[in-house]
Amino acid sequence: MNSIFNQLPPPITIEPQMLSWLVLAALAGFVLAMALTPVYTYFAFTYEAWKRVRQSTTSGEKAPVFHKLHQEKHQRNIPTMAGVVIVVSVAVVTLLFNYDQAQTLLPLLALVAAGSVGLVDDLINIRGEGTGVAGLRSRLKFWLILSIAAGVSVYAFVKLGYVSLAVPFLGQVPLGWGLVPLFILVILASANAVNITDGLDGLAGGLSTIVFGVYSIIALLQGNMGIAVFCATVVGVMLSYTWFNIYPARFFMGDSGSFALGTTLGVIALLTDTVLLLPIIGAVFVLEAGSSSIQLLSKRLRGRKIFHSAPLHHHFEAMGWPETKVTMRFWVLGSVSGTIGLMIAIWGGQL
Repeated sequence: MNSIFNQLPPPITIEPQMLSWLVLAALAGFVLAMALTPVYTYFAFTYEAWKRVRQSTTSGEKAPVFHKLHQEKHQRNIPTMAGVVIVVSVAVVTLLFNYDQAQTLLPLLALVAAGSVGLVDDLINIRGEGTGVAGLRSRLKFWLILSIAAGVSVYAFVKLGYVSLAVPFLGQVPLGWGLVPLFILVILASANAVNITDGLDGLAGGLSTIVFGVYSIIALLQGNMGIAVFCATVVGVMLSYTWFNIYPARFFMGDSGSFALGTTLGVIALLTDTVLLLPIIGAVFVLEAGSSSIQLLSKRLRGRKIFHSAPLHHHFEAMGWPETKVTMRFWVLGSVSGTIGLMIAIWGGQL
């Protein structure tokens, strides 16, 4: 009887030096983020950059359940906008040690551009302006992130030669210009999903660490060292952030962090030709964004809610789950889905 292990794909040679670069990149990101954190906290507390609890969403709808769940948290005056530390740390390490026009230029530009959009949103939130103190209007944020996604997608098609889509177990499917709207959709969805997920202490930080860790391995196995090192840098920075963000959070990343991470994640999926695997690797992000969409559609079409509160992590909170229980169980789900996605990438010919 033939063993299933006889059907494994041929081994991929990984030099010890490659792993050393990943570890060094992660350490560099971690140390730099740790060093910048006291600078950020000094200014955040000095200028009272508190995240304000929203009375309504950016679309103008009331959010009574959310307000009830998180009023006490925001009375503690927890600063936001720590995403600036994430963006600056990743950018500095990349520019100094890992800049490559073919592999790291696009994710770096996406990180900075989307982070800038989020920064403006955070500043408006801090000042208490806008609808319900929720920041920029959803429509404006959509168009700004759409512009970034469109620029990245067109550049990848025209300059980098991305003309086909990798389908696991089937191979490459040529789509030509049809890839551009698909790439735009993926980047938009990724940015929105991570932003929606950032609602509990440590949740988005831990999940981002897991997902970028998986993509670092995928890129390494593909031989895309620039992307692998970039993702490892993000992992190191996010470990530093999560150290301070786990319950009870010292500060929040804000939209400057969640938009930056989500947009960059979509770009990484594009560059590693694993667009169809992203919903599996980042399955928790998909569940979070999907629950919000389902809730919105249900209220508009049926006049009532499906979940106690959306996204999904607030639903479990409203059911009585402690915040830490929701966060850690979502981390477990994220680890499982990331592992499944990695195995599909290996077995499905994505490497």
